[in-house]
Amino acid sequence: MRQSLHRTLSSWRGLVIAFIGGVLLLVAGPSVFASLTAQTSNASPQTVASGTLKLTMSSTNPSAGFSTSITNLAPGDAVNRYIDLTNSGTLDSQGLTLGIASTGTASLITDGVAPVTTKALRVTVRSCVAAWNQTNGTCADAGGAVTQIASAPLSTFASAQSFTDASLAAAAGLRLQIQVSLPDQNETTTNGVLPTNTVQNGSVGLTYTFTEVQRTATTTNS
Repeated sequence: MRQSLHRTLSSWRGLVIAFIGGVLLLVAGPSVFASLTAQTSNASPQTVASGTLKLTMSSTNPSAGFSTSITNLAPGDAVNRYIDLTNSGTLDSQGLTLGIASTGTASLITDGVAPVTTKALRVTVRSCVAAWNQTNGTCADAGGAVTQIASAPLSTFASAQSFTDASLAAAAGLRLQIQVSLPDQNETTTNGVLPTNTVQNGSVGLTYTFTEVQRTATTTNS
C-alpha cells in the first residue's frame, strides 16, 4: 500500500513539475524577443523623377518632307527633301539610326547583278548646323554639310544604318537633307517593249524610321 502511494505521489510530482516548467516557458518566452527600437526619417519626402526619351520629325518649310511624292525620275536624277529631327525628351540619346522599309518594284530596291550593279534607288542623308538653302541644296554653315549616312541602295536600309553623329542631347536636333537618286544607267527599249528588270515605269513605297536609344546609364554620387 505504501509503495503504491509512493508511486502515485511520484507520478503526480512529475506532472506538476512538467506543468510548472511549461508555465515558466510561457511566461518567460515573450521576454526573449523583447528589444529596444529607434527610428529616424527625413522631414520632407524625397522626390525622384524619371526622364523621357522622345524623337520627333517635322518637315522644314518650304519642303513638305516625306508627304510629297517623287515622280517621273530619270537615271541621274536626284531629289532632296528636308526634315528636322529632334530629341524632344529630357534624356540625352545615342545610337541614332535610319531604317527604310521599301515595297514595290524590285529593280528600284535592290541593285542588279553584274555587269549592271547600280540600278536601284539610292538614299543619302546629310545634316547642316545652319539652315539648308532649299533652292540650290547647299548648307549655309561655314563648315558645310556633314554626310550622316553615305549613299546606299534602298535594300541596304532594310537594316538600320547608323548616323555619323549618333548622339543627340536633350532638346537638340539635326537639320537633315534626305536625297533620293536614281543612278545614271543605260537601258534600251525595243519596239516599245521595256527591257527585263527595267527601272522604268516602276514605283516604290518608302517608310522612314529614325531610332534613338537612351544615353548610357550612370551612377551619380552626391
